[in-house]
Amino acid sequence: MSKDLDDKPFGTYAPNALQRAVIAAAHGSGLKRGAFRPWLSRLVNLLGSGPIDATYQGASFRLHHLASGTERGALFNPDYNLPELDFLREHARSGGTFVDVGANVGTYAVALAKHVGERGRVIAIEPHPVSNARLAFNASASKLTNLTLVKAAAGDIDGELMIETDGDNLGASHISATGGIKVPAHRLLTILRDANVTRVDALKIDVEGYEDRVLTGFFREAPESLWPNAVAIEHLERKAWLHDCIKDMVGLGYGIAGKTRSNTLLVRK
Repeated sequence: MSKDLDDKPFGTYAPNALQRAVIAAAHGSGLKRGAFRPWLSRLVNLLGSGPIDATYQGASFRLHHLASGTERGALFNPDYNLPELDFLREHARSGGTFVDVGANVGTYAVALAKHVGERGRVIAIEPHPVSNARLAFNASASKLTNLTLVKAAAGDIDGELMIETDGDNLGASHISATGGIKVPAHRLLTILRDANVTRVDALKIDVEGYEDRVLTGFFREAPESLWPNAVAIEHLERKAWLHDCIKDMVGLGYGIAGKTRSNTLLVRK
């Protein structure tokens, strides 16, 4: 990503008439589904290269859709991740605190910051320098004052970790033992304490198979007053877990409130 793209004010990359027609057609049909979105992205790029400035879930986003599945989802599907968002908004109400572990470009964090309002707080944790730069832009474009961006990986250590990206999907960046880029890493409890967080109403975690390393130590070390009341955890990469952290959470008194294709939704009893 060229930094120059995000030096320009929101609205610079508003879609042209043809791009708007393609995006609207996707919004109103089955074309918004995942299988069609890469094709739509290439078509929109042919009609005008560069990112697209658009609204998603009431917030402002500069969407670099060609190389990010998450940003394609937000551009072409107005209901992208809506069940998870509605679950989190139900538990992190106005004035509440939301923590986003693996925040990517902010499709959860920025939307929830709009929802909890100025009296609420959002802690967005994202290690990848490209993703967290895009998140910072989206938060600024959405005129947020209640979002704290932590440019680090959440993990089981306070130190450093390596992250790498497979293919051209920036949102699939993951912890790697073999290469990539070196980023700061902190335990989740360290991050919350450093941010002076005293309660967590809702938490979303999507760190590509590293969820258990983040959560196992957190629940072992953190006071119960910091345990989140509601959790959305991505389970697509659970085969990479060393511990079944969903089973562990159920043992700690959480109940499974629902499941989507990608996430398990838990509520503290």
